[in-house]
Parts: sequence; structure tokens; C-alpha cells
Amino acid sequence: MTDAQTTPFHRVLLKLSGEVFGGGRIGLDPAVVAGIAKQIADAVRGGVEVAVVIGGGNFFRGAELQQRGMDRTRADYMGMLGTVMNCLALQDFLEKEGVETRVQSAIAMQQVAEPYIPRRAIRHLEKHRVVIFGAGAGMPFFSTDTVSAQRALEIKCDAVLIAKNGVDGVYDADPRTNPEAKKLETVTFQDAIVEGLKVVDAAAFSLCMENKLPMVVFGMEGAGNITRALLGEKIGTLVTNA
Repeated sequence: MTDAQTTPFHRVLLKLSGEVFGGGRIGLDPAVVAGIAKQIADAVRGGVEVAVVIGGGNFFRGAELQQRGMDRTRADYMGMLGTVMNCLALQDFLEKEGVETRVQSAIAMQQVAEPYIPRRAIRHLEKHRVVIFGAGAGMPFFSTDTVSAQRALEIKCDAVLIAKNGVDGVYDADPRTNPEAKKLETVTFQDAIVEGLKVVDAAAFSLCMENKLPMVVFGMEGAGNITRALLGEKIGTLVTNA
């Protein structure tokens, strides 16, 4: 990535918030998913190779279920299954847009998804198919932010794009609790970790920093924001090593 304003990406990984898929409620809002699929399809038609990781917060969040007394390991597996449901919904609407799509799952479920195989995923991308990664890392205690960074590195992406719900970038404090918080146009991974900027998990920041993989954090709200981010336009906050 040389100039996020003018240079489109070749291959990117897009992390989507699961909460958005529910339209603010538990479950799926087909109109919302259809709108997201159209934005991704527009970018694919623009020549970008796109892989996707989706959260499962519209169904289950392991950490929250743990707080309600459930075993964390079992709760996390339930969350992983929720991500697969979101993957299948996005696949359906992408294919309605005329975009070939494959779902790869870190948990074996042959009837609905391929197993996660990085080289196969790369081959799909080269054929201009969208690849959606489901079931997180297939292990508990890993957030989908961290999985997004890992998958992006393994399939050799130019950047990982983190689409957030309710925030449009990285701030120097939590904008939901501090009205004086200022949005950062750019920030280094080191500063984000040291200052505890928790818009993205520290493990995801660390993985990207160690491997010099740029990250863009932006808000899903706003017409065309996902397409703009995928095409490399300047949006949100750019997080890099320098």
C-alpha cells in the first residue's frame, strides 16, 4: 500500500461487525446483509480480491455468555457457530449480486463450508471469488479481530480493514464516554498498544505490527463506506509501523 487515497488494493481482508448483521437486534436483517453484499460486490467488480471475516455478536458473544455463568470455552464455540451463520447469509447475498463466493470454516462442517485451507483460499481469490472465513480460529479465546490479522497474513493480503459498528476510526480515548476524544488520522501500532487504544484487540495490533501489515479502522455506517475502504480510499484511521 503506497497511497490510500489513490492506490487501490490488490488483495485485502475485510473484518465485519456481526452486530450490524442483526440491524441492532438478535438474528439477521436481510436488508442490511444485502446492502453490505452490494458494497463488497462493487469493489470486487472494481478489481479488488476480497476475503472476509465476520463476527458473531448478533447471535452469541463468548465473553458475555461467560459473564452470565457459562463456561467460556463452550460459549466461544457457540460464538464461532454464530459467525458461520453470518457467513452463509453473506454468501447468499453476494451470489445474488453475481459474485462467486466460497465459505471456509475452521470447524469442519462439510455440508455448508469448505475446510480452511490457505492455498485453496488464495486460488479462489485469484479467480475473483470472495472467500468468507467462518468459525474464527476454530479455538476458544481468540477474537475475530485477531483471526482477521492471522488470516490476512496467511493469504498474503496488502492490508486488513476493520469495519467497526458505532465508531469511525481510532480515537485517543473512548468517544462513547469522553466527548473530548479526538479521531486519529494515522497512528502507529506501538502507540496504539502502549496507549491502550482498544478499538481493536491488542493481539491483532501486535500481529500486524510484527509483520508490517497495514490496518485501516473505519465505520461501517455511511453510504458506500465499505466499498470506499476496499478500493483504498482514505477513510477512518490508518495504522502502520511508522
